[in-house]
Amino acid sequence: MRSFQFGQDDAILVAGAGGFIGGHVLAHFHRLGFRNLRGADIKPLDHWFQRTDGVDSRVLDLRKIEDCRAATKDMDYVFNFACDMGGMGFIESHKAECMLSVLINTHMLMAAREAGVKRYLYSSSACVYNADKQVDAEVTALKETDAYPAMPEDGYGWEKLFSERMCRHFSEDFKLETRVVRFHNVYGPWGTYDGGREKAPAAICRKVIAAKLQGKHEIEIWGDGLQTRSFMYIDDCLKGVIGIMLSDWREPINVGSSELVSINQLVDMVESIAQIKLGRRYNLAAPKGVRGRNSDNTLIRQVLNWEPSTRLIDGLRETYAWVETMMTGGDFKNRFTV
Repeated sequence: MRSFQFGQDDAILVAGAGGFIGGHVLAHFHRLGFRNLRGADIKPLDHWFQRTDGVDSRVLDLRKIEDCRAATKDMDYVFNFACDMGGMGFIESHKAECMLSVLINTHMLMAAREAGVKRYLYSSSACVYNADKQVDAEVTALKETDAYPAMPEDGYGWEKLFSERMCRHFSEDFKLETRVVRFHNVYGPWGTYDGGREKAPAAICRKVIAAKLQGKHEIEIWGDGLQTRSFMYIDDCLKGVIGIMLSDWREPINVGSSELVSINQLVDMVESIAQIKLGRRYNLAAPKGVRGRNSDNTLIRQVLNWEPSTRLIDGLRETYAWVETMMTGGDFKNRFTV
């Protein structure tokens, strides 16, 4: 149950505002008429995925405590999405870089406490879950308690799990109100779709579009295509993030779709959108991650009386249209309604 509502004069900081999720959250608050918004990201402004007019947009290195202090000064609420991450290809080959993101959350927590921030939300990941519970494609959906005993994704998962504990202890020791959301594969328009950091839905859209444009009716799939995942559309992500921030729930909580599909099924869906059928070449040496992962949404249904519900095929249509626009230079109209 929600314990309060934001006021339109509340000062809201989105850390990682130049990224995919952060850009959507900042744009959402701006559309609702909030007047005191700040975004911070290490990327130059012309590299932000979304730029929102009328927002205090700052280029800051949030690994540094002084930049975190500048970001949180005079802020009431902090949404922290800032981290160095990407899809499985990136996190398996950049483990040290991913773990350095621990500096971001640690320094952001310190700065938020100093600034008297009222509430602080940290974006964690399903990569915190015990790998032994994800060895079968027919995986049992992961409950929040399945993070322990700890055996998270090496590098990225350990950083996320440690940062969750930091939030807990800042809440216990310093009475900073913290919220922790565990995302399960967020996708949608206005994000990374190439360059090595993209996740599976955007990558598959790009590959299918490229095959169609080039007349090469073949697609490379990482692994055997039987590995399973759930994918959450960005509209649902926004609803979940804001709902948890407004709630009185203080423990880590899943924010993810429970619609489990194999990678082969994901490719089937994108092919149906593109109205094309491709030959499949399986790269068994490519990064694959765990065999199966899905979100148990029992807890979020109890807390918010809601869970992510956008069908994968519907979200993929929007994502495909956006990626196609980026690859062909067309015009994409933002249809987000959250």
